[in-house]
Amino acid sequence: MKEMNRKIEGLTDSVIRRMTRISMECGAINLSQGFPDFDPPEFIMKRLAEVATAGPHQYSPTWGAYNYRAAVAKKVGMFMGMELDPDKNVIGTIGSTEAMMATLMAISNPGDKCVIFSPYFENYAAQSLFNSIEPIFIPLVPPKFTFDADLLEEAFKDPKTKCMILCNPSNPSGRVFTKDELQVIADLAIKYDVIIITDEVYEHIVFEPHKHCYIASLPGMWERTICCSSLSKTYSITGWRLGYIVANETLMDQCKKIHDFLTVCAPSPLQEAVIPGLEAPMSYYKELQAHYQHMHDIFTQGLDRIGFNYSDPEGSYFIMVDISDFSHGMNDVEFCEKMAREIGVAAVPGSSFFKEDVNHLARFHFAKKDETLYEALNRMEKIRTL
Repeated sequence: MKEMNRKIEGLTDSVIRRMTRISMECGAINLSQGFPDFDPPEFIMKRLAEVATAGPHQYSPTWGAYNYRAAVAKKVGMFMGMELDPDKNVIGTIGSTEAMMATLMAISNPGDKCVIFSPYFENYAAQSLFNSIEPIFIPLVPPKFTFDADLLEEAFKDPKTKCMILCNPSNPSGRVFTKDELQVIADLAIKYDVIIITDEVYEHIVFEPHKHCYIASLPGMWERTICCSSLSKTYSITGWRLGYIVANETLMDQCKKIHDFLTVCAPSPLQEAVIPGLEAPMSYYKELQAHYQHMHDIFTQGLDRIGFNYSDPEGSYFIMVDISDFSHGMNDVEFCEKMAREIGVAAVPGSSFFKEDVNHLARFHFAKKDETLYEALNRMEKIRTL
């Protein structure tokens, strides 16, 4: 057999999805892969039932059904504080994963470089690899996960640096970057002609007093920002795989060329069914924030009771927990697999998110019903027996 793709020889499967498989094998409570165990909003479910009979059931236009793009444009534009054109500024995608992949394919050439904060969502490194892009990792320093502006400028200064992937609120750290920090990034992007690709899927899961700011809304940044996002977290529909790209017309035309041949279109019935979510009143987002604050409080209070140290997240539904006091010589991978099989709670080894040599952390997520969180915490009380 002739040689396969040598670029992916060292690539492993997703550690996050691997922990889900281990969780399913041993019946553990899955706090590894980030999806809720509660239903989407009732008004979306009701519309889904109607669409199941009435349709549409065939292809939508490849950029997305017009009413879906119009609803995305109105909702995103409202929060960004700008007016978006559904035809010129929006593409409907199969989740933010396809949005990011299509974007990287659209703007990059082999040998380009991409700046990524570490810790980072594992997909970014793989997507860079697929596109023959070299990642430049800039550490976010625990416990606050701040960055060194001088190091960032050194990365931007490289003439091969084409783009930066900016996850905000950040997965896995839970960091919500301040407007001043985003301005530092924006100033460097303008100075060195770098495109910013945002992943803002947790934009509405932010804990007081922190506020989410869209870097695309800063002066001079609409011209060089491509916003990749998803409806999965905001409306608790991770399995629907609905997302979008929002950008200016010049950048959007590049992304359209890739998306057209990459996936054809996002699922037509689901594009229609989610529109009531996109049209939800502001009260929905306030209730969403309060709900996640409630789950955050349950889980962090439980961690306090057990004796874990952790970095309190400012946003997202993830929390990075220090396992040093409980690992008894095991590395994070061994600890997480053993915890899933013997304690019955699954988390993700922190090393899968870091470029640096970090193996004393585990990522948990808390997007679960109260009873699920309480049961997970009760099981984790036995962590010292590992």
